[in-house]
Parts: sequence; C-alpha cells; structure tokens
Amino acid sequence: MKAKAVLKQALAAATVLAVSTTALAQEDYDPNAILNFATNADPTLNPWTPGAVIESNLINTILFDQLTRYDKEDLSPSPGLAVGWEAAEDSLSWTFQLREGVLWSDGEPFTAEDVAFTFNDAVLNPDLGANNSSVFAPVDNVEVIDDHTVRFNLNEPFSALPIYLAYYAGILPEHVLGEAENPLNVASFNKSSPVVTGPYKVREFVPGAYIHLEPNENYWGETPKVGGIVFRIIADVNTQVAQLMSGELDMATITNPALLAGLERNQNLSVIRQSQNLYYFTVLNHENEKFQDVRVRQALTYALDRPAMISAILEGYGTVANGPIAPIQQAFYREDLADLYPYDPERALELLAEAGWERGDDGLLRKDGQVFEIDMPTGQYGYLVPATLLAQQYWEDLGIRVNVEVMEWNAYIQQVIIERDFEASLAWWSTPPTPDIAPYHATPSAGGGNNIPAYSSEELDALLDEGRAARTLEEQQQVYGRVQELVAEDLPYGYLWYPDMITVRNNRLQGIADINQATAFQYAAEWFVVR
Repeated sequence: MKAKAVLKQALAAATVLAVSTTALAQEDYDPNAILNFATNADPTLNPWTPGAVIESNLINTILFDQLTRYDKEDLSPSPGLAVGWEAAEDSLSWTFQLREGVLWSDGEPFTAEDVAFTFNDAVLNPDLGANNSSVFAPVDNVEVIDDHTVRFNLNEPFSALPIYLAYYAGILPEHVLGEAENPLNVASFNKSSPVVTGPYKVREFVPGAYIHLEPNENYWGETPKVGGIVFRIIADVNTQVAQLMSGELDMATITNPALLAGLERNQNLSVIRQSQNLYYFTVLNHENEKFQDVRVRQALTYALDRPAMISAILEGYGTVANGPIAPIQQAFYREDLADLYPYDPERALELLAEAGWERGDDGLLRKDGQVFEIDMPTGQYGYLVPATLLAQQYWEDLGIRVNVEVMEWNAYIQQVIIERDFEASLAWWSTPPTPDIAPYHATPSAGGGNNIPAYSSEELDALLDEGRAARTLEEQQQVYGRVQELVAEDLPYGYLWYPDMITVRNNRLQGIADINQATAFQYAAEWFVVR
C-alpha cells in the first residue's frame, strides 16, 4: 500500500489531540442510556442524496459504514468494510479486500455487489448528481472480483482514493435499492428506515422533531454500549445551548463562540476546541463576466478585514486562510503564504480601476455605465448570516451594491449548491485531510460537482493531476506547494479563515475520539455512559 504509506507519513506530522481509551467491563457502563444530540434540519438518510449535507452527514456516518475510516491518532485511512487495499503498479487501479461475515441490518449478507452498485449505479451515474460524486471522477468503474474483493478501475492515478473513501462515502444496499429508478431518491429509505451496516439503525423518524437510533443487532463490530441515540431537530443555536445547559442535550457543535461563556462555567460540560481540515470562503460565480477578471477577485479579498472578522464573528477561534490546505496538514501547509491580501481598501480600489471599475459622484462603482452590483444569498446556519453581512459592509464601502437575501437552510442548499443560482455567497468546505483539492477546484468538478464557483484553469488542472500521480511525500510536497501558490494568486475562492471546531459535550458521554467529528462518529459503537 505505497500510497497509503505516503499519506500516513504525511499525516503523522500533523498536530492532533491524543485519544485516551479505557478498557471497560460491562458493569461499568449503562447499556440502557440514551444519548441526545442536535441537528439543524430534517436529515436525509442516504449519504449520496444531493443536498444531504451538514444536517445529515454525521447521522449517516453512524448508519452507513464505509470501506475505510480515519485512524483515531493520525487520520490515515484504516479498515472499515474493507480490511486491506493495494494500488496497482501502474497506479490505474486499487483492489480492496472486503470484510467477511458482515450483515445488513435486515440480515442479508454484505458483498462486493453492494460496493459495485453504490459506485457504478449511484455515485458514478452522471444523471443522479450524487453528493461528492466529483470526488470520484478518476474512477471509471468498480469491478467485482469475487464476493469479497472489488477493484476500482481508474482513468488516471488517484493516490488519495483510500482517504476519500473514509469521507462520508457510505455503502448502499443493492438488494434494497437496486431496482429503484433513482436509488438516491427513495422516500421510504431516505426518510424512514434505511437498511444499514453501521452500529445503529433507525428506530423512529418523526420529521421536524427527531430521529431515534437503536443498536443494530447485526453489526459486524463490537456491540454498541448505549441503548440509543436521539438526534433532535433544532435549528436555533440558542435553543441548543439552553438544552446543553439543562442536560437535555449531550453534545452539540457551537458555531457562535459568543455563546460559550455560560457553557464553559457549567461543570457538567466540556468544551473541546479542535483544528479541522476546513476553510470558509466567499464564492463568486465565475460564469459571471465581472468575476472572471482576477483583479476583481483580488480586490474583493483585499477589501475584507479578515482578522477583524475572525475577532468579531469567531472571537478569535480561527486563523486567516489563503488557500484550501489547512495548517493541520503540516507536511503540506505553506505558512509563508499566510500574510497575502492584508486589509487594504485602497489597493482594492486600484485593482478595480485597472479592471475598468470607476467610482462615480454617488460613490458607486461603474463600468460601461453599469453599476457594480452583487446578489448574495446566504443560509441560516451558524455564523453565515453575520459573516455575509460583514462582507456586504466591506464591499459596499468600496462602492459596490450588495443585495443580501437570507434563506432557510434547505432552500439555500437547493438554490446555491444544487442549482448554482447565485452571483456570490459565503460558505465553507470541510474536506478529508489530504492536499488533493481537485474535487473542489478542478475544471471537471465544475457544474454539478463540488467546484461551486465553476472555476477553470488548465495550469491548476495539470498540477492536480501531477499531485495525484505523485508516489512519494517529497514529490507531493513540491506539487502541492505550487498548487497553493497558484490558488493564492488566482483565487478560485475568496479564502477567509480556518475556524476551530468547537464541540460542547456532557461529561457523562465517554469513549469518544476528540481528533475530529467525522472520526468520532465513525467509532460510535465505542461511546458509553458511565453508570
């Protein structure tokens, strides 16, 4: 597994939080305990359904096992439904050995046919627009070798495949969804009781209220240590905070650090601050002519006082970003690029003037008689709205008319992420801990993929292909160092900051990995409540 060794070597250099494990006797924990978490909207219980994102990801991580999952110490790809994998000598295929004896929650055996179905019929079907399908653009097809062996055949080298398979890439049951016209849109599955391989299955789903998970008696791994997990559907973060304080919730992610003061004083709660492979950005639609000039993109970045935004919105829980590779990836992160684009509205106006935008007597920028105007929808989640309003203020100070529309979260996802009906917006990407950013920046990922701005650069595409073919850490460092230089100059996105993830957890919940959320939920069977 040469590619795996490269990733493991790189990730081992990252600073991570140590995870302590405790050997438990059965009498030490309460098998009847019910954990209560929060999600911000009705989830969709299918990891590949378009639009199933932040409200669904962690729930689906518990329900749908993946071929690989993250190692709890260094985030390298580790066994899940696959127990081993190896790249071909020509780097154009990966062969995975599957775990034997795994059953679906309805008692049917898990086989290689399920893996092939998930990718060939769902993920790789361009008509379905599966979540994160652009991640797997290098995959031509998945071939069944035998009941417990599959081969991912590639159209180009893809060294990061094992780690992307650990990133919200759950396997679907062929025997349940195989006859569906669209396996990503079966309501009886997505919104009721899906058949799963994870440690928990759905007991009850009440839209608008909660989803109740119970232990899956057919789970292949260790028996879950709690009696159930309830995800309450709570859109309002203030309500989540109040329920954490009262003990009604056992864990929630806090996106507004201003709410932490009371939580930090509560002796029953722990506040966990985690570095993440996550970055916030302004996104400009590159199909719009006014954003195709790099000087405009640079000007809009110079116009934002990002340290002040971090202080005001995140209360210091973050650092300025100038690219998509976060500091947690210490083997690759270019710290020398961190000071680009300081707050400089005068430089912003100079660049806009070079691009043909001049201020009129009314203070508005015009080009060819047209006012510089931006329509900017934003979703009601976390600090997206206050961050968008701050960006609006900074850009209007330049003389740009910015029209902000605040939308309900699911409506925002539909319009901006799925339909791509926007001029500008403000959002974030949470990505696997790999420098392979092709799914979010490469030309083939534009349109229906994760390249939301529809950015296109032949130079960047060539570098990303070179990175995927690199076989050693040194080769990858050289390539991805150049990648960071290019994106910092050309700004496919307007990179804002790398936030710290803040999780508040009731101290009764134990056995949970603190390295990051995705990893913690991949090991949900290990969670317990002390008697």
